[in-house]
Amino acid sequence: MQLVHRNILFFVTRTIFPLPILFPYFSKFTQQSIMSCAKYTTEEFGSLYGLDYRLYFKDQNGRHISPWHDIPLFVDESKKIYNMIIEIPRWTNAKMEMSTKESMTPIKQDVKNGEPRFVDNFFPFKGYIWNYGALPQTWEDPKHLDPVTGACGDNDPIDVVEIGSKIHQRGDVISVKVVGVIALIDEGETDWKLVAIDVTDEKADEINEIKDVEKHFPGLLKATREWFRNYKIPTGKPANQFAFNGLFKDADFAHGIISETHEFWKRLIKEPSPKLNTEMTCDIDGVSHPGNCDNWEKIIAQQPSRNVEKGVPKKKLDKWHYITE
Repeated sequence: MQLVHRNILFFVTRTIFPLPILFPYFSKFTQQSIMSCAKYTTEEFGSLYGLDYRLYFKDQNGRHISPWHDIPLFVDESKKIYNMIIEIPRWTNAKMEMSTKESMTPIKQDVKNGEPRFVDNFFPFKGYIWNYGALPQTWEDPKHLDPVTGACGDNDPIDVVEIGSKIHQRGDVISVKVVGVIALIDEGETDWKLVAIDVTDEKADEINEIKDVEKHFPGLLKATREWFRNYKIPTGKPANQFAFNGLFKDADFAHGIISETHEFWKRLIKEPSPKLNTEMTCDIDGVSHPGNCDNWEKIIAQQPSRNVEKGVPKKKLDKWHYITE
């Protein structure tokens, strides 16, 4: 972490290096996959757990970018290795997500009834039980009625749970192998949850299909299904439902869903009047709203200074809920 002074504002910047530079003993496959990933920097503004908190991204040239639109979906398309943006580290409770309606789509905390949102602990789960995030350049179209799930998309990038051993930091961009997917029906919307593993994880070479997860991480898939089914119950909402009776689909099926949501995203960025922010710096034919770097810098200059974290409701985070079947 490094403290940088710019335009009288203080912000925290963190560089995300391609890991082969730091760990040269990785396999050739891993090095090739990650070396194609650019070096990204993140900047934090405002108070962590406050309504003003924002985490912005910059590319290797120091330009601000949209992580949703400017970070490529693929690290290696031929090997189906994807970029994943970490929004929520494992074991944490703050519901962080890319803000799809703001310029540069920074990561911020979700808000419910005017207050920052935290997921509840429910036995035996403390916060999120995996590293949680999304694939860039994907979108679950709310106008598309999925013939498989019978529900429309949730209007967000496709979600990912990363099951490797490392606890990643918010804003990390990692290379992942997708091995399966489960179809959550969340408040009547299709909300795909991809299951993936960091390609640098010590188990990555052994995890290639959803059945491998059960073999090497017994109980994790069952826990994942239980978590998604029950995590809103402490707030007074009913249990979520699943398509396919809650069965996890295999890697080929998951890649098909990713491809479909990537195509939905391609259509979204060409819409003349989208309801979401589609400004981007990537040079893609037909983009309706190219990002204006000067305007983006003005937005950055107006951000509040990085302050100490806002007090988290400790009583809430220490509380445990017990759910009966």
